[in-house]
Amino acid sequence: MNLLPKSTADFGSTEYWNSFFRKRGKQAFEWYGEYPELCTQLHQYIKPKDEILVVGCGNSKLSMDLYDVGFKKITNIDISPVVIKQMQEANRLNRPEMTWNQMDATAMTFPNETFSVVLDKGTLDALFTDESTSVVTMVRNYFAEIGRVLRPAGRYVCISLLQEHILREVVSHFPAAHFMLRIVRCPEAGKGRGTEDAPNADGSSLLVFAIVATKLKNMPLRVLEVGLAGSHIERVQRPEEIIAAVAATQKAAMVCNGLARGSIAGMAEVSLDLFSPTDKERPRYTIHVLDQAPKRGNGKYAAFIVPQGRETEWLFATPAGRRKLQESAKFDRLAIVTLHRGHVYTDLEAVKAELAESVKSLAPTTSVAGRIDTVPLDRCGSRPPGNDPHPAAANCP
Repeated sequence: MNLLPKSTADFGSTEYWNSFFRKRGKQAFEWYGEYPELCTQLHQYIKPKDEILVVGCGNSKLSMDLYDVGFKKITNIDISPVVIKQMQEANRLNRPEMTWNQMDATAMTFPNETFSVVLDKGTLDALFTDESTSVVTMVRNYFAEIGRVLRPAGRYVCISLLQEHILREVVSHFPAAHFMLRIVRCPEAGKGRGTEDAPNADGSSLLVFAIVATKLKNMPLRVLEVGLAGSHIERVQRPEEIIAAVAATQKAAMVCNGLARGSIAGMAEVSLDLFSPTDKERPRYTIHVLDQAPKRGNGKYAAFIVPQGRETEWLFATPAGRRKLQESAKFDRLAIVTLHRGHVYTDLEAVKAELAESVKSLAPTTSVAGRIDTVPLDRCGSRPPGNDPHPAAANCP
């Protein structure tokens, strides 16, 4: 079923969305995740007492799910009269307090300061299709309307993929308009959405973010915050720091998606540095990912954690040594993890727990889901004799 636009310009077309929702019927179209995947971020920034405006609601179940868990003051708008009629009919009996209006989010008819939250899931991305003058003007009108209908201390909560041109406009507009700006990652959203319900038909996961812009009456200093690693929120001084942090996270996700989709057997290993949220200057771990041609009897995927103090040995410190290690470990894919000096590591179990999500994100799609094996030391090999001034030190016990 071809439901996605043939060109990005179609995203802004009322005719496209009317046709889209007629084809889709009653089946919900959940871009970037559903309520269970977004609820952590939504409940942090939206409260049941809020007056909520959902812009570009489509036929998403998000506002219905919010209503069902106690968020009763919800108004939904969409440019498509077709979907508004569908949603009115679907919710008239079970959700009588929720309202649905056909309206253009770039020219709303609500009075000033009507809402305490404006919730946007994918609408900004659908509007901001390119950087043409007409599109940028439309997006700026949209942002101005958000600022107009929000009360002081109200929040614009936007779920977005944050393409670079979108992020640049966000970090330019909202601080200048006296909004406190925070960008956080939604780690559960977008996973495994390579289906008809997502723009990425290659099977990769989407990297999803939440823009949280809080309207303030007077803000003498800009407040810029970013949270891309768990619950840690970092305050930064310049918009460029947010752009760089998001770009680094997106590039890492591209690597993980590439590794999930295919093998790099016969190619150079892929190396990634992992940093602690509180120390971005010194990597805490380095992971080298190696693939080899599948062999009968090999496991699919495992991780090997280099013992502290041995990271400079040939077997662990060189590409040839790591290839030897993989062959000895007998796994089609091996993630070799090096611990860096200058950090504190409690014990091996704590290291495994800290690495679990990162190691899992590097797994091929052919591996069995769940716990990732950790290769014990007695399965690793040794450096060819005669090439090490201390050959005994290179042998694994």
